[in-house]
Amino acid sequence: FAARIGECAKALEPFTDWSLVDVLRAADGAPSLDRVDVVQPALFAVMVSLAEVWGAAGVRPGAVIGHSQGEIAAACVAGILSLEDAARVVALRSQAIGRVLAGLGGMVSVPLAAAEVRERIAPWGEERISVAAVNGPS
Repeated sequence: FAARIGECAKALEPFTDWSLVDVLRAADGAPSLDRVDVVQPALFAVMVSLAEVWGAAGVRPGAVIGHSQGEIAAACVAGILSLEDAARVVALRSQAIGRVLAGLGGMVSVPLAAAEVRERIAPWGEERISVAAVNGPS
């Protein structure tokens, strides 16, 4: 696991101004996982590294799937993207998301059916608040 995290850190380094190892160790001065441009690459690195651990234990998936940055990790684990290309995609994507969202609002996961959420937020109008994605029945 540690070796793969090190490889991920090296692959992310050209695209970030922070150290993955420092973030994962919560080192003094490391940026917070509250930042989208930090948490998404960090999660990606953990996913890719865990896949390496499972592989070392003999677990070989017949297929992989992911959501959000998990799609990038899945493509890397499947060999569709090299680690370097996947690191570039996840780092630059997370930075773009951070720029788009910075100061303009936020996102929340709501464990309710989409129809119920739409009903509850209707008083604010769709231009102020809306359902961005439905990831499951609730």
